[in-house]
Order: sequence, then structure tokens, then C-alpha cells
Amino acid sequence: MIRYPNGRTYQKAEINHTKQKGNHIYSNRGMTLEDDLNETNSYYLDRSIAVVHKKPTPIQIVNVNYPKRSAAVIKEAYFKQASTTDYNGVYKGKYLDFEAKETKNKTSFPLQNFHNHQIEHMSNVVKQNGICFVILMFSSLEEVYLYEAYHLLKWWDDMKKGGRKSIPKKSIEQDGHLIELGFQPRIPYLKVVDELYF
Repeated sequence: MIRYPNGRTYQKAEINHTKQKGNHIYSNRGMTLEDDLNETNSYYLDRSIAVVHKKPTPIQIVNVNYPKRSAAVIKEAYFKQASTTDYNGVYKGKYLDFEAKETKNKTSFPLQNFHNHQIEHMSNVVKQNGICFVILMFSSLEEVYLYEAYHLLKWWDDMKKGGRKSIPKKSIEQDGHLIELGFQPRIPYLKVVDELYF
């Protein structure tokens, strides 16, 4: 069992690799945004396009069971500290940093999906002229957007002053950039990064 700093238990999402609807088989529909981004980043790394990795979250192991000398099983662990964003790396000599979030909501993206420490980190990256954004997925619509951090920061500041607690999808469509999902890479977000920064 792994726990977050607030004591909540970590639950790994179950993956359903094949769903059938009528005569169509939808392979990997249960893949998470994180899985797709990890595959995309492996594609970029294997072809020497970019070096982007998911940041590991440090954990503190509390209880380990040793059923055999060669097979230890972690029974209880806690996340040591709140993490910053999900991914960082280097692309064309520039620092790249982004967070990935998904929602089943169809009309807006809840700001509660983000945490203060993530917003603070993104703000610091923007101040240092790093490339910083969020990848937002509307999972029920199968739409993925690259949304630059400075747009998110404006919405966050507005929420802190009593404004909306979500970003309307229309604003994400207007200010964000729809990423056409592909096969290799699955989420070609660097095409958008090229258009915006290079």
C-alpha cells in the first residue's frame, strides 16, 4: 500500500486493453494519458528527437514482507513529498516541463485537478523562459490539447480571487492547441511545441 502525503491511499488505474462495440474492436482504449505520453517520449528518445522523462515520485518504504529471501513485497509506503510536474527534459536545447491531466468532463476542465505546488513550479519555469505547458485530455471525447502554462496560471489566479473553478472547454479550444492523436508517436505534442517556440 502506498500513501500520498495527505494519507490518502494510491490506487492504480486498471487498464482494459480491448473493448468490443458492434463489429469494431477498440484496442488500447483503456490506455491512460500517462501510458500514451510515456510511449510518445520513448519514441522521441529512441529517434534522438528529444529527451523527456516522467519524474519519479520519491517514496518512503514503511513495511516490507519477505516471503522468500529473493522476493521482497512492499506492504506499505508513503510519498515523501509532493511532486512538481509529471514530465521534464530537453528539446532543441531548451528546457521542457509539463503536467498531464485528464477529465471525463465534456464542457470544462476542473482546476481542482492541479495543486498549489504544481502551479508554483510552472510559474517558476515560465519566469526562467522554459517551455512549460499542460497536456489536457477530455477522455470521454478523446481530445487532447496542449495548453500553455501562462493561460493556466491566469485561470488559477482568477480562481484564487473568487472566480471560476474550472476552465471552459471553449477557452481551451481557443487558446490551446488540439493534438491530433496518431500511432507513432501516439501524442505528437512536439509538433505543437515546434509551431509555438521554434
